[in-house]
Amino acid sequence: MKFINYLKSIDDVSIYPMVSLIIFSAFFLLAAWWAFKADRKMMEHISGLPLDDNDSLKNQ
Repeated sequence: MKFINYLKSIDDVSIYPMVSLIIFSAFFLLAAWWAFKADRKMMEHISGLPLDDNDSLKNQ
């Protein structure tokens, strides 16, 4: 028996893609809202973290 046949046997299986789309959209919108509302100074600090060496952590 193929996997698709298992999905057909579940009642109201079509709701799962819609729920996952809503969860993804909500997370994406919250992340975008946070990115636009965040302080520029903090964003500049975060953007430079991958390039910083470990000595810069001691200076803070």
